[in-house]
Amino acid sequence: MQPEKENKKIFTASNATTAILLIFIASMFIFPNFKATILQGLMKVGLFQPGVPSKHETSATEPSWDIICANSKSEIVDGNSLKGKVVFINFWATWCPPCIAEMPSINELYNTYKNNPDIIFLMVDADNDLLKSEGFMNKKSYNLPVYTSQSPIPTEWYEGSLPPTIVLDKKSNIVFQETGAADYTSKKFKTFIEDLLKN
Repeated sequence: MQPEKENKKIFTASNATTAILLIFIASMFIFPNFKATILQGLMKVGLFQPGVPSKHETSATEPSWDIICANSKSEIVDGNSLKGKVVFINFWATWCPPCIAEMPSINELYNTYKNNPDIIFLMVDADNDLLKSEGFMNKKSYNLPVYTSQSPIPTEWYEGSLPPTIVLDKKSNIVFQETGAADYTSKKFKTFIEDLLKN
């Protein structure tokens, strides 16, 4: 009789653990903000650091600036307007947990450089819904400038997985490319940006 009781206790504990695990996993899929919070916590302990190149490795060819972006004030940004500037481009969506997770770090990076005329931040809404994306930024008290793409996005920049982040140097070469959530407040990444601004 005793072994039966022990088995029952183990079975009950096992069921409880399984139920908790299933609830946790379901929450990750059902509630984007829950997953974003988990990812932000992991970033704070040093995970999801962007892979900054030790030397400024550039793409084999200069990217063609066919992309044209616009903000809610109908201000247009294209390749000509960005020549001679460092460009930080992020494709994101309000429903994307990794996008939401990395947004505080991008906002902090933007606040560091927002008064520097040699760097431009383009937060491109993948859904092309400025009203929704600007509402999200206002709700979260982020200062990031939001744009929508007015032309096809080069496939080397965005293949469909969110969030991709690209940094172009002053010659419009791709010097950094990351897909997935990353913490852009690291000292290494800020040094990388500073070096680009000096060149």
